Amino acid sequence: MRHHFLSRSVQFAAISAALLVSGCAGPSGDPVRVIIPRGATFRVAADSMSSAGVIGSPLAFRIYARARGRDRQIQAGTYVLRHGTRWNDLLRAMNGGVGVINRVTIPEGFTIAQITPVLVRALDASPDSVDAAVRDSALRARVGDPAATLEGYLFPDTYVFAPGTSAREAVTEMVKRFEREWKPEYDAQAVALGYSRHQIVTMASIVEKEARVPSERPVIAAVYYNRLKDGMLLQADPTIQYVLGRHTDRVLYRDLAIDSPYNTYLHAGLPPGPIASPGGASLRAALAPASVPYLYFVAAPDGHHEFRTSLAQHEQAKRAIKAERGADSAAKLRASRGL
Repeated sequence: MRHHFLSRSVQFAAISAALLVSGCAGPSGDPVRVIIPRGATFRVAADSMSSAGVIGSPLAFRIYARARGRDRQIQAGTYVLRHGTRWNDLLRAMNGGVGVINRVTIPEGFTIAQITPVLVRALDASPDSVDAAVRDSALRARVGDPAATLEGYLFPDTYVFAPGTSAREAVTEMVKRFEREWKPEYDAQAVALGYSRHQIVTMASIVEKEARVPSERPVIAAVYYNRLKDGMLLQADPTIQYVLGRHTDRVLYRDLAIDSPYNTYLHAGLPPGPIASPGGASLRAALAPASVPYLYFVAAPDGHHEFRTSLAQHEQAKRAIKAERGADSAAKLRASRGL
């Protein structure tokens, strides 16, 4: 029995040494696409790479991977690879999803309108199929979303979708990612604040769109909670931009008159649902707002906000920032003229 074990050890060592030598010449030839389907075994992955000409012996490659304990961590996707790539580099790519074509990154603060074309391109799907997926009633019920779409629940992250992934499968995966981010203790925190999860996600989405300086997120959340507590209108510019369907540097007075339940300049309380996909930091800010008395804030040219407790102080801060913006514009104009 011991003799058999030693024989296998020698075999592994010999194959490993041969494989290290095989990678020394470096990658060569044209890049080829290798598809590793969702749920594929390492055997299937090795056979696919062999058929594409990336490796020679799929058996030796499997033994090499098994000897290093890296044959059970492969990620599905379409890889672009070359013959002659060191096998250790191939394993690193397969374990980490490096070089996968249909890798999708959804930034924090993206709306469904922004996410849809990203999924259409990545999945080679129709806009209608994505629209149907984000309106799926079962998925909305799953997260307790009373709104018409899953706005706010498609968690911003980097995803790798295998070839053939449907729009509903992709959207489901994004919802599951949200569910993993929403920790069990968050429910108790929401109850303590007096809000439902849907309302917390809605608040977090507004914070996500407002914040430019990460440390300000809990303070921004506190301002909005303070306004709700005092019966004030939220008057959150991002909700107007959501109604408009586009980002604007300045919200105009005529925009504030748009009749929409998402217009927080006209309607009291939170809007009916989230206005974007909040990240984890904004969710935590909405669940644990800062203990501050502020009711107002205004953005400075560098992106930070000036927070104030009274309207008079707020108006003063706005005048100071307006003067600062004017001085910055004048300085840039002088610089452009070489003065």
